[in-house]
Amino acid sequence: MSVHSAQFCSQWRSIMTRVALNVLTVIILLLSRCCDANRKLLVFLIDGFRYDYMDDLQNLAGFREIVENGVKVDYLTPDFPSLSYPNYYSLMTGRHCEVHQMTGNYMWDKDTMKEFLIGTNPDSRLPMWWDGSEPLWVTMQKLGKRVYMYYWPGCEVTILGVQPAFCEEYVYNPSEKNLIDSMENALNMLKSDKADMAGIYYEKIDVEGHHFGPHSPEIQRAIRSLDQAFQTLNQKIKEKNMRDDINVVLFSDHGMTDLKWMEKVIELDNYIDMTYIIKMMDRGPVVSLWPKQDKFEEIYQNLSTVDNMNVYKKQEIPDRFHYKNGRFVSTLTLVAEPGWFITENKAKLPFWKNGTEEAEGWQHGWHGYDNEFMDMRGFFLAQGPDFKTNFRAGPIRTVDVYNVLCKTLGIEPLPNNGSWSRVECMMRSSAGAVRAALIYSCLLPLLLLTL
Repeated sequence: MSVHSAQFCSQWRSIMTRVALNVLTVIILLLSRCCDANRKLLVFLIDGFRYDYMDDLQNLAGFREIVENGVKVDYLTPDFPSLSYPNYYSLMTGRHCEVHQMTGNYMWDKDTMKEFLIGTNPDSRLPMWWDGSEPLWVTMQKLGKRVYMYYWPGCEVTILGVQPAFCEEYVYNPSEKNLIDSMENALNMLKSDKADMAGIYYEKIDVEGHHFGPHSPEIQRAIRSLDQAFQTLNQKIKEKNMRDDINVVLFSDHGMTDLKWMEKVIELDNYIDMTYIIKMMDRGPVVSLWPKQDKFEEIYQNLSTVDNMNVYKKQEIPDRFHYKNGRFVSTLTLVAEPGWFITENKAKLPFWKNGTEEAEGWQHGWHGYDNEFMDMRGFFLAQGPDFKTNFRAGPIRTVDVYNVLCKTLGIEPLPNNGSWSRVECMMRSSAGAVRAALIYSCLLPLLLLTL
């Protein structure tokens, strides 16, 4: 072979090697992105699960396995007020309550005179309450993805003209069987590509916390029962060979604190004439009042003298609550000190157990207080290919969760109030990039041998 021929062959081999490497790189990156795009998300909203409920991990095998295989944050700070519906929406939009407009479990619109009664009345489904922001499941549906939701409050509502692909409507306090059946169905839908995301809501922890208190034997039994369900979930994920294909995220909307029923009650009747109040919404840690205009200052001054409670004119509500600019926020907002309960009088207290006013009908736990109060803190766990393993993260806030969910789904988050810097540490740098690098390192020697 001539010198020129040898040089030509060498140059040709070099060119073809570079071309092959470039083509291989593109193919691997496309494959890795495709795999990431097909990754599924299963979300659990565990109502009222306080940040310290799983401190005894040695006796909670289901939770312990998730923690060892994934991420646990120190605690999750809810949005104010630390109530359910406001935080349901903050979790799914990444926005503060004054932005998404879901500012309470009980709301009133003074223009239309319509009421939102913790989702139980027909008017609670009106777009006016829900269309203030776009929750994640609506965004997913708009992108052509399919979302299955089980007992999730609001999944039955048409929001911005959209509903999820499937909604098992909310029922009060779904059973453990409901939970297990939902897990099985959700995993099947995700594995079969009928769903891209599934969300499951579970209420029993909140119900038992209200009825018996956060330190009661009843709440401990409920936690152990829930742990059994997550042991089942972990096993099913293994059996279905889904560990590398699904991210699982668990969080709560708020915590719970002890309530001294009948001992720490603020009775408004003792301070103001309730006939001067046009509308009162909710009872408990946060109460909304709309006084008659000509009685406003009188009502405000009288309530300003009440111990164990703060009263705020709308524009004087602390900025840190991210609350005062809400459309449905009242002209006066009452906020009780932790452990205290605001009502018209003791006869109006929300007893449970068939409405009895006897001791067995008293409530022993409540939430809704200042969101920085320690007992209001919730929890956050996550496991799956997009999350680090056995990783402990610092505190995060409810509005941060949305960005995590969007990241795992590979979608661009809408403008929100969350902080990516608070959650970035829990994520793997890039599961797709890591996978691509591994494939590349394995195939490169084989490619070079053929050239």
